[in-house]
Amino acid sequence: MKMNAFFYAAVVFLLALFSCTPKEIIKEKVDDWQYRSGEYDEDGFIFKTYNSYSNGGAQRSPMVYESMAEEDALGFSVGGAKDINNFRENIENGYLPLPTDITVEGIYYDYFFETGQTEPCEKLFCPSYSRAVSFDPFTSEPIYYLSVGLNSGLKESDFSRKKLNLVVVLDISGSMGSPFDMYYYDRFGNEQEVDEEDDFSKSKMEIANEAVVALMGHLGQEDRFGIVLFDDNGYLAKPLRRVDETDMESIRGHVLEITPQGGTNMEAGMVIASQLFDSLESLDMSEYENRVIFLTDAMPNTGSTDEHSLFGMFEKNSERGVFTTFIGIGVDLNTELVEILTKIKGANYFSVHSSSQFKEQMDENFDYMVTPLVFDLELVLESEGYEIEKVYGSPEADLSTGQIMKVNTLFPSKSEGGETRGGLVLLRLKKISSDGEISLRVSYQDRNGDRDESSEEIDFEASGEEFYDNNGIRKGILLARYVELVKSWLVDQRSGGELVSSSPLVSMNTGIVVFDEEIVELGRWERQSMELEVSSHYSELFQDFNDYFQSEADVLGDTTLSKELEILGKLSHM
Repeated sequence: MKMNAFFYAAVVFLLALFSCTPKEIIKEKVDDWQYRSGEYDEDGFIFKTYNSYSNGGAQRSPMVYESMAEEDALGFSVGGAKDINNFRENIENGYLPLPTDITVEGIYYDYFFETGQTEPCEKLFCPSYSRAVSFDPFTSEPIYYLSVGLNSGLKESDFSRKKLNLVVVLDISGSMGSPFDMYYYDRFGNEQEVDEEDDFSKSKMEIANEAVVALMGHLGQEDRFGIVLFDDNGYLAKPLRRVDETDMESIRGHVLEITPQGGTNMEAGMVIASQLFDSLESLDMSEYENRVIFLTDAMPNTGSTDEHSLFGMFEKNSERGVFTTFIGIGVDLNTELVEILTKIKGANYFSVHSSSQFKEQMDENFDYMVTPLVFDLELVLESEGYEIEKVYGSPEADLSTGQIMKVNTLFPSKSEGGETRGGLVLLRLKKISSDGEISLRVSYQDRNGDRDESSEEIDFEASGEEFYDNNGIRKGILLARYVELVKSWLVDQRSGGELVSSSPLVSMNTGIVVFDEEIVELGRWERQSMELEVSSHYSELFQDFNDYFQSEADVLGDTTLSKELEILGKLSHM
């Protein structure tokens, strides 16, 4: 009898359980997508909040990226450019890059460097120093160099980013509708044939949408996520909300349906994104990272396109701990504008030209990309015999001469076999006397606002004979010289080169376009296309430098340098 009573009670309990609505069993997650065309006020906010709930089924948890538990120590790389993809793509497509498409810090992040570290690092940041005297490949003059190795006591197994408050600002302007097989420097476009097996045939909008979806897969349950869109105006598409409260599958679907329209008003998008962080001021910021990821083809032609206005907005955000990552979509990314903006503390940028390329970047670098660890790094060099003549590998290089080198931000970077990706800054020194004693003092601030410093004495008594303390500084010198030569060619070629015949006539000084007898004024940041050309003078220089580069690559034994040799070979035979 007791058994029957127990069985009956169990049946009643199960029936009651299964008669519950899914909302009573599983916490419902919100589809808080708000972007609806034609429903916005003048500030880009929707008139009526649109919230729809899930169909009651169990929600699939977003993938959570976990740092690799290897025992290699992490190092650091500087902020700013994280690649020179735009430079490479333009060369491949037969167009002349902008001088800002290639930077030393960008190319350094493509390679691993021996940093000269000889002792274990027990702190967050431990600089190491390497010396070299290297003969100029054109003049044979001895040039004096000092590299700063960017080492850390952190290990990958110990590293974890804070919880993330992330707002994606996505460009939905008309130029994002052009495919990757169309070179869209001008609003007119120039078609290029590409490999049909690649996804370059997709539009930049499709690639950007897929990039945002891929990015969402790296968020944890306690992260917050929001989306802002912009064309001529800015639109709040998704409020900033915790991932574990959000129907992420529905949001992915909405993102993939976004289509391009209108002009490019970057400022309008950034205003709304900045406002989203206002509601988080009560949070304990020691537990969170705040970041805006800005995906754009960087061709603003409406609103305020003055770099000082944009610069001011990003700088103000940086001061309150909201940092920015720029992701350039397509070959028409205007790196001139992006370079100005990413000199701000906590900022970085890279460019992508396919969804697979973006996914690869995210898989390897997402946690590092959103976690600046060292701020306001300053190196003071005191010596009677040397002073800093030039700095390579830092966005702030133009601020670093005489006795001071400055770097706004260091991000964690992967180390392999004792080498660090992008792990050095190179100083070219001017020898002013025979005194070889150099005193170096480094100070910096960590992400909690605490300051630390270190000092070291080195001896640089050089006889004038060529030498390198290690292969890291030798590779750094080689790549810095490569970038200097390429930049010199691009500046000279753009000042005297001819525009491609399929493009409208453009005045490089005024931005005035004459197209089908109609005068059109391009915005300052709308990039104009020029055909890839190399003057006879630079062709000879590239041939000579190619020989030098090949011999150095052989000595270094670094086969990955072959991609630069391919470019040099192309430029020296045009």
